Formats: sequence, structure tokens, C-alpha cells
Amino acid sequence: MTPSITSHQNAPGEDVILRTEGLSKQFMGFYAVRDVSLSVRRNTIHALIGPNGAGKTTCFNLLTTSIPATAGRIHYNGRDITRKDPASVAASGMVRSFQISAVFGQMSVLDNVRVALQRKGGGTFAFWRSDKTLDRFTPRARELLASVNLSGYEKHTAADLPYGRKRALELATTLALDPELILLDEPMAGLGHEDIGPVTRLIAEVAKQRTVLMVEHNMKVVAELCDRITVLQSGEVLAEGTYAEVSNDPRVREAYVGGGAHA
Repeated sequence: MTPSITSHQNAPGEDVILRTEGLSKQFMGFYAVRDVSLSVRRNTIHALIGPNGAGKTTCFNLLTTSIPATAGRIHYNGRDITRKDPASVAASGMVRSFQISAVFGQMSVLDNVRVALQRKGGGTFAFWRSDKTLDRFTPRARELLASVNLSGYEKHTAADLPYGRKRALELATTLALDPELILLDEPMAGLGHEDIGPVTRLIAEVAKQRTVLMVEHNMKVVAELCDRITVLQSGEVLAEGTYAEVSNDPRVREAYVGGGAHA
């Protein structure tokens, strides 16, 4: 029998950027997330996986404080952020990219990134500002577009981009906020087969200088990208380890195959 994989405990001196203790969320007597203790090491790619309804998205919402925890604590860079507001959490360097591409469709690719840079600079999303006001952000915006292979698209209207390019643009606008930790919610959702490889490589490149925590159903992508994986089932941690460890855990196999969920 394969040994059970228990929740990861930090080794002495291990550099952890995000840690939760007993994180729980209860809705009307039902626990969507229950007693989740999670450690994300700095400069790694960590995945949250699990069958549909396992609590992955709720966990993301808790980590970004978009919804309040019923119990437990969240520590980011050694600071307790459990009761912080989402804007403060984002300003501290933890930024979430959502499952559905979130770009301003009628704006140009370049302007999407310039507006994001404006926000990072302490401004507001003032779309009526003249191009001259945004010009000071253009050099950095072009650097970010180059980093996600969108240099040739800066004058395109965002709505006209192929879906994979929209995801790249969303990542560029996320990077404009200069995050230290990026939360990616199903980055491969809706992508055609031809886009998965480029977006996977893009995430790997971005992660060279940052920490990434991702929810993803594509197990080939998880296997290729992720240093460590936490498996959720019914809102609780089922297993944690490397891809090889969790994929060989009989409880994980049962959760996916026995539960009829897709991996």
C-alpha cells in the first residue's frame, strides 16, 4: 500500500511567502473550505488541484480576502493579512488573475497595460485622461508586452485578440502591478490546444522572478510546471507533495476516478 501523503510541514529555515493555519469557510452550516493549512514556498510554482466542488476557488477567494474566513489565519510575507481588505492585499504584492480574461476590450493592448501601470503608480482608472498623461508609462508598458510576446500587438484592440493572446495580455496587466505572488485561477481554461504550450511557457518564464499559486485542471500542465501540489477534496486537504507523489496516492486517484471528476 502506498504511504499516505500528509500535509507539508515547513522545514526549519524554509522560505515561505504564503502560509495558512486552519483556514475555514462555512456557508449556512456547510464547510466549503475546512481546516486548510497551506505553505507556499517563495519562488516556486504551487498548484491547488481537486475534483469539481473541492473548494479551490473558495480557497483563492479566502487567500485574497475577497470573502472573510470563518476561522483560521492567513500570513503573507510573515504578516497576518486575515482581516485586511482585498485592495490592501493586492497593494502588498499578492495579485490574482481570474479564470475569465479580464481586459478592457475596447481599449488598445498598449493602453490596457498603461492603465494598469497608472494604477500601480497610485492613480485611479481614469480612462478620460489624455494620451499625453499616459505617455510616461509607455516605455514600461512596451517592456511588459515584450515579456509576454505581444510586442507586435500594441495597437490592436484587446477585444480583437485571439483568446490565447488575451490571456497573455491579462498576464501583462497583472505584471504591471509588480506582484510578488501571482494567483492564477485556471489559466488554461478556454484555451485551444495550440495555445496551451505558449501560455505554459509564459507562466514558467514569469515564475522565474516570482511565486505562482495556481488552480488548474490540466494535469499535463501541472506536471510540467509545478514544484509542489496540494490536493483538495470536499474543502479539505487530501494530499500534498510533488506531482509524482500525489499522482500515485490511491486517495487522489479515487477522488478523481472514483468521484467521476475530470483531471
